[in-house]
Amino acid sequence: MKNRILFLLAVICFAFAANASAADKNKKPFVIPELREWTGATGEFKISSETKIVYPKKNAALAEVAKQFACDIKKMFGIELEVAEGKSSKGDIVLSVKKNKKLGQEGYTVKIADKVEVAAGSARGAIWATRTLLQIAEQNAGALPKGSIVDYPDYEMRSFMLDCGRKFIPISFLHEYVDFMAYYKMNTFHIHLNDNAFKQYFNHDWSKTPSGFRLESDFFPGLASRDGYYTKEEFIELQKHAERVGVEIIPEFDVPAHSLAFVHYRPELGSKEYGLDHLDLFNPATYTFVDSLFMEYLGGDEPVFRGPRFHVGTDEYSNRDTAVVEKFRYFTDHCIREAEKYGKQACVWGALTHAKGNTPVKVDNVLMYEWYNGYANPKDMMALGYDVISIPDGLTYIVPAAGYYYDYLNCNYLYNSWTPAIIGNQTFEEKHPQIKGGSFAVWNDHAGNGISCKDIHYRVYPAMQTMAVKMWTGAKPTVPFEEFDKARLALSDAPGLNIAGRFSGEKRTLIDVPVLKPVTELAEQTGIREVGFEYSVSFDIEYAAEKKGTVLFESRDAVFYLADPAQGKLGFERDGYINTFNFRFYPGEKARVTISGNKEVTKLFVNGKLVETLDKQTIYHNEGGKDKMYYVRTLVFPLEKTGLFQSKVTHLKVENVCK
Repeated sequence: MKNRILFLLAVICFAFAANASAADKNKKPFVIPELREWTGATGEFKISSETKIVYPKKNAALAEVAKQFACDIKKMFGIELEVAEGKSSKGDIVLSVKKNKKLGQEGYTVKIADKVEVAAGSARGAIWATRTLLQIAEQNAGALPKGSIVDYPDYEMRSFMLDCGRKFIPISFLHEYVDFMAYYKMNTFHIHLNDNAFKQYFNHDWSKTPSGFRLESDFFPGLASRDGYYTKEEFIELQKHAERVGVEIIPEFDVPAHSLAFVHYRPELGSKEYGLDHLDLFNPATYTFVDSLFMEYLGGDEPVFRGPRFHVGTDEYSNRDTAVVEKFRYFTDHCIREAEKYGKQACVWGALTHAKGNTPVKVDNVLMYEWYNGYANPKDMMALGYDVISIPDGLTYIVPAAGYYYDYLNCNYLYNSWTPAIIGNQTFEEKHPQIKGGSFAVWNDHAGNGISCKDIHYRVYPAMQTMAVKMWTGAKPTVPFEEFDKARLALSDAPGLNIAGRFSGEKRTLIDVPVLKPVTELAEQTGIREVGFEYSVSFDIEYAAEKKGTVLFESRDAVFYLADPAQGKLGFERDGYINTFNFRFYPGEKARVTISGNKEVTKLFVNGKLVETLDKQTIYHNEGGKDKMYYVRTLVFPLEKTGLFQSKVTHLKVENVCK
């Protein structure tokens, strides 16, 4: 009996110890996209100045990954790590490439113990492993919980599309977005390089309707848009940057519709029957022009477009009669074969249900973007043999402040209910071999509507994090959306990036400066270049007579005026838009000024009294109210440096009023 009792006690103690040991094991870290597999151990690995990043001898690709990783760690934690070739020691981070059929090219394993050992299917997989480690370390003050990771994606193309045709997006912003996408393992950046506004907002006059082509052209001098374009050198450098961090850039020329920029340049190319934003497919000069355009950017020993894919558009052309349908199909096939002539895989917008006809269009090795089932029925297109990208407009299109599609994506629904296998009202098996991936898009349909790049980013940031999960981990994330939506806010845009000027809600006062001096590098003193939405900026002023155009604060992306260039009023400028408050100081006037802003409005208070709210304006609507355009007047507040002013400005206080 005594032995039996002792035995039972021993079993209980063993079970208790086992349970305690399991409880001590590190929980699965929160990462976007979610880790496929995690096995927890006990303890942590701390990144320190003694840590080396080690890569195999004579592996140039992993050497570049290691250098990028070291650079990112320095940006995040201020620690400069040695990058070394060959043997590793305890306390090091080791990168290697090992082929593994289960993991594929982009998968990887990580063992975090007394050293961190990364084994990836390729250099790109190693990049994704480093993004995982950075995200974990970002949330743990540079520490990594010990354990093992196995991770790999469900879909090979995880894409975001940005419309730069209707709104010029500065090259600096595109560079930031390359790093932003890479941080969340989004590997395809689709850049829409030409487009035009809708003529109903411009007196139904094509000549007054804005259009954009965003690349420097030697073949066609004057084709590049005067309000902003990229030099060939800039666009090449952007692609090289993207290659270094695992992101493929797919450039797009949208023809034969959405092509008003080309018609503004060559009026004879426009279709008088179907609209001047349509190229005339019955005019031989159209083919000569498009072929020359393709040649300029795809041709040569070192082409401007470096990647393996090129998007030829073919979106939303008229299908009014049989003749134009057949000609559209001929033109689509022609563009596909022109792209292939230069060694590119052609990408197209799905349109062949809308343009159903008899003229053959090449199928093999063509990637079709399935955006609306009425234009291209996915089931039918896949039966023909097309590989597809899932980008259903009713779920994945952002059109800022337009009043249709989404202003902000329904991330809750997407997280819980969507994967790339769902295209409109059709659902396919997960990881269907013809569904190469998914995408979401920002369309800047309403040219001139005041939307800034910061406004775009506020819309994209939650969507990018959500869609990254759905394209990598797929149908069944284990983290509930409510938990995900809260935890995601702890992650930055990318190492060293704060595009939206976000700050923790726990820290209310961000800047408190007694005296503001002219021509001061304010960001060097405060560490803050700008402050994002849900802010309050206050200061006392004794106003001197300032010249029009006097700047109080500025940053790379915005200016806040003490006296705007036109009227001498308080106001601000960003993305080429100037917005003013209906307020001008008297010389010698003393006041306490507060500017507050969120994602909808910018407000001015003087001596505690609300002077004006700059909110969303309706700037166009027709009699029936069918067509409306809104104008947005938001501001991410610039604080990088001060301008040259004569007024006395004191007691600057910048507060984060996020709840």
